[in-house]
Order: sequence, then C-alpha cells, then structure tokens
Amino acid sequence: MTVVEGVHIDEELIPILVEVSDPEIPVLSILDMGVVRSALVADKHVHVKITPTYSGCPAMDVIGDDIKKALEKKGYTAEVELILSPAWTTDWITPRGRKALEDYGIAAPLDAEADKDVLLHGKRLVKCPQCGSTNTKMVSQFGSTACKAQFQCNDCQEPFDYFKCLK
Repeated sequence: MTVVEGVHIDEELIPILVEVSDPEIPVLSILDMGVVRSALVADKHVHVKITPTYSGCPAMDVIGDDIKKALEKKGYTAEVELILSPAWTTDWITPRGRKALEDYGIAAPLDAEADKDVLLHGKRLVKCPQCGSTNTKMVSQFGSTACKAQFQCNDCQEPFDYFKCLK
C-alpha cells in the first residue's frame, strides 16, 4: 500500500488510476490532481474515495464513472465514494501534475499568500506558461472554470488560465 500525505492506495491500483484523466484538464490524472484519497482492494473489489476540487464540481460523476470503467476493464468490481472532508486543496496537486498544467498552458497555483497578492492586489507573480515571463496581468478573476482566473502575458501577448490556490 502507498501512503502519501494521508492517501492510501494499494500499489496494484496505481497503474490503473494514473490512466484516469481529470475530464476538465485531460493532461492530468486523477492521482496527479490529488482527488483520490484512498483506493483499497479486497478480493478483486475496490473501494475508492474521492474528494471534489470544490463542493459543486460537476466533473465528479464523470470521474467516478471513469474510475469504475478503468477498474472493471482490469477485472475488478468497484465502488466510488465521494468524501468532502478534508476539503481538497491545491497542495494535493503533485509536482508532476503542476508541470503537466504548465505544459498544457495553465499556470500552476501559487501559495495562498502570493495568490491573494495576485488576485486582490494585482501583483505580477503568475508566470506565463508560454514564455515564462511574470510580466502578466489578470483579465478576469474567473477563467474557463470557477477554479481558474484568466490572465494575459504582457510580453508574448498570449492569454492563459491561472489555477487559483484553494486551501
């Protein structure tokens, strides 16, 4: 069993779950996103607990179905339980997930204090995922989803989403 920061996942399930993508950000696995809190197997039956990135996240039903399908393809039966506590935090995004976000064109979340400085005080701390410049500006506090803000780089002029810090 793997235990990382309160996450309990049986080793045999990791290769299966790493193939399940976040439906809103398909370059991220649900493991890299940090929504899987446990996945334990007993007699080919898997009980998976997932936490939404925010309480109204519409993707959780899709994620639950995708988990079941992936596990069933490998000969398991599965049940998926949605848990709300502890609440999901952007701290749960893995380093590999942060890199995948940036490679996909979404700026990874800053820490909570820097996030407030950016969103409330206009500080230029968000790095453009296209050119790497921090000469960026917020266009809107809301981007393609509620958990993102829309930014634009003043150097390369490219628009991009910034994944807000959630604690």
